[in-house]
Amino acid sequence: MSSTPLFDTAPAGPRVQRVRHELKRRRVQVQRVERLSLHMCSITFGGEALADFVSLSFDDHIKLFLPANDDSAWVARDYTPRRFDAAARELCIEFALHGDGPAANWARQARPGQTVEIGGPRGSFIVPPDLSWHLLVGDSSALPAIARRLEELPASATAWAIVQMPDAADHRVLGHAGQRQPLWVGDDAQCLDAVRALTLPAGEGFVWCAGEATAMQVLRRVLLEEKGVDRHALRASAYWKRGTQAHHGQLGDAGE
Repeated sequence: MSSTPLFDTAPAGPRVQRVRHELKRRRVQVQRVERLSLHMCSITFGGEALADFVSLSFDDHIKLFLPANDDSAWVARDYTPRRFDAAARELCIEFALHGDGPAANWARQARPGQTVEIGGPRGSFIVPPDLSWHLLVGDSSALPAIARRLEELPASATAWAIVQMPDAADHRVLGHAGQRQPLWVGDDAQCLDAVRALTLPAGEGFVWCAGEATAMQVLRRVLLEEKGVDRHALRASAYWKRGTQAHHGQLGDAGE
């Protein structure tokens, strides 16, 4: 999800579709705060500004504008719409609570009635759910998108999820209860080992992965060169980069 992709044409390969949305900034209010695990929480936002909000893909992203310390400016961070209820006009976003960043610090103190602003999503990258198989790989920053995808896939779908989450206290059931549950790994090396150990089936499939920039570059190379995944059937995103604030970009989008 880089800052410059076009959403006008569908890429080659699997039947993916790009859809452009009107870019709009909205003010929303905190409705509920729920602790999901030791280092993850869910915050539900609401308001009339969400009347025309749309999120068509599990890896859509919005800009979340949070008040800075002096309340005279805004800090922007990228987040995945975890769930959206159009009838109730409620948008759920999940936050990782580790570290000392502005978004994590804000989420720790979030209370109903507080307001923030959101922008986007400006486009959706739609991967059809009826492919032969799906592989989802990522760290805590990718967990909301992975969890949403597993929920939205049919319970009968052939899907694997590998999630890098060092603390077992953050492991939880994702998607349908009867569905294959994620393989939780502790670090980059374990994540690569788990991907290398997979035997991907024949048929039309798709690999989606997101996380730290350098780790995702290595993972993308393993998927393409060692696992034989077609580049048109792979979407790899850098959701963050060690030593850099507010990094977000693509590492070779499907169809590019």
